[in-house]
Amino acid sequence: MAAAPSTPPTIVFLHGFAESREVWTGFTRPFPDTYRLLMPNLPGHGTNRAAVPDFTMEAQARYVIDYLNKKGCPGPVLLVGHSMGGYVALALAERWPERVAGLALINSTALADTEEKKANREKNISFVERHGIEKFMESFVRPLFAPHNRDRLTEARLLLEEIGKATPVETITGAMRGMAARPERTKVLKEAEYPILLVAGKHDVAVPFDDAVKQAAMPCTGHALFLEGSGHQSYLEQAEETRRAVLALAGSVFGG
Repeated sequence: MAAAPSTPPTIVFLHGFAESREVWTGFTRPFPDTYRLLMPNLPGHGTNRAAVPDFTMEAQARYVIDYLNKKGCPGPVLLVGHSMGGYVALALAERWPERVAGLALINSTALADTEEKKANREKNISFVERHGIEKFMESFVRPLFAPHNRDRLTEARLLLEEIGKATPVETITGAMRGMAARPERTKVLKEAEYPILLVAGKHDVAVPFDDAVKQAAMPCTGHALFLEGSGHQSYLEQAEETRRAVLALAGSVFGG
């Protein structure tokens, strides 16, 4: 009897808040076909419009596990999470460490929200409820890029605005509350038995650069990419450098 075909090395890309799987299209195009690339739309995002009763990071991590099971991918995978996608990846790694072969956090953090950050999220929720998503996205996306990239990368910025404006209000507000409620997960970084990559932008207004530097030293097998020319969208702002770092991590995880 012939042996069942093995699942190829799998990399799972988890997008950020008010984004969709579409943000990974250009970033992943140069990846070799030796990897299986999976890019789910997280609950309520993109075309994933089923009712979402729970936007916590833990619930979204359960969604990713169910997604992987449906895709016939029961073994460990390399998780690549941007911003909120990184929070989901950390929640998954905490609950199902056996499903993680490696972890890349792009402009993300294992720290919980500060009280100031929580208050800012509530202000953003109030703004969305009063003025609508379009006005919110017009002011929210631009500062995520480093100042010198805001006009240079107009196409990428407009893509994020377009995706964000198409995101349901319930998803915007639910996801913000889910992020505000997440606990600290630095323990995941410190106890991980797999390689971890942290990518941080010097001009990131959402994840303080100094916090990222401190967390990069936590994993036993840790790698870091500190980008002088990036804000919160490193996979768009310095795509080639970020791509090389993720591929190097994949090589160390899967051998190759």
